[in-house]
Amino acid sequence: MAEHTVKSRISLLGLGDMGTALARAWLAAGYPLTVWNRSPARTGPLAAEGADVAATAAEAAAASRLVVTCLLDDDSVGTVLADADLEGRDLFNVTTGTPGQARARAEWARGRGARFVSGGIMAVPPMIGAPDSGGYVFYSGSREAFGEHREALSAATGAVFVGEDAGLADLHDVALLSAMNGMFAGVAHAFALARGEDVRLREFAALLSDWLTAMTAGVHTSAEQLESGDYTTGVVSNLAMQVRGNRTLLRTAEEQGVSPALLLPYAELMERRLARGHGDEDGTGVVDLLSASRG
Repeated sequence: MAEHTVKSRISLLGLGDMGTALARAWLAAGYPLTVWNRSPARTGPLAAEGADVAATAAEAAAASRLVVTCLLDDDSVGTVLADADLEGRDLFNVTTGTPGQARARAEWARGRGARFVSGGIMAVPPMIGAPDSGGYVFYSGSREAFGEHREALSAATGAVFVGEDAGLADLHDVALLSAMNGMFAGVAHAFALARGEDVRLREFAALLSDWLTAMTAGVHTSAEQLESGDYTTGVVSNLAMQVRGNRTLLRTAEEQGVSPALLLPYAELMERRLARGHGDEDGTGVVDLLSASRG
């Protein structure tokens, strides 16, 4: 006779687009679910799908050992849980925030008798509950709490533990998103240059995607250089050459009537690094200029 595993209840507070996606993923995976939202109208569809609806946030938190908050911001977490009894609970906060906010929230939760884990979601709502989507969540904080609930967390999307410092999940989240923003800044500039010319933008997009994919290999070299402290190892295109090349990039923008606003900050950092005598390096050294302790 096959054994039947009873899945533990999850309490989810916050039913925006991401919270709703998490709720549906857990319901589809067979987890009993209690939900709460500041605007009750958002709970109706989930109730029809099998979720229990709590009248208050405190009631929702009391319903489960695993309490997940997916709210507007860090202040909302404190406000929503102000009257909740968190003694003996495991609070997993996947609300977007900063590393400092996560560390402070961890202390706040411990002071109220809860184990705390912060989460940084590396996915958009359609990726939640889709096993092959590539989405995942960074988690950091109580290793024991993460281990106990890992199966439930993974039922929604991938779960990656990055350390016991509660701020590390948010740090990883923001670092990756910052890199993404920088990439999209470059993409925007590239399209601005090409648009209006005899260029088929969809065909150009394929070239752009392939080029950016090929260039991402450089992040591994940068990591090795930063760890070793030697920024001249594995250099293919040195800083002096890159700075000269930047002049062509900026002049082309001028000719095309495109603002150089997205290029100038990085170009200026490279020039500063070159002026300090680091022409034989590649671009990794600009990291030192960005770090307050080194720049």
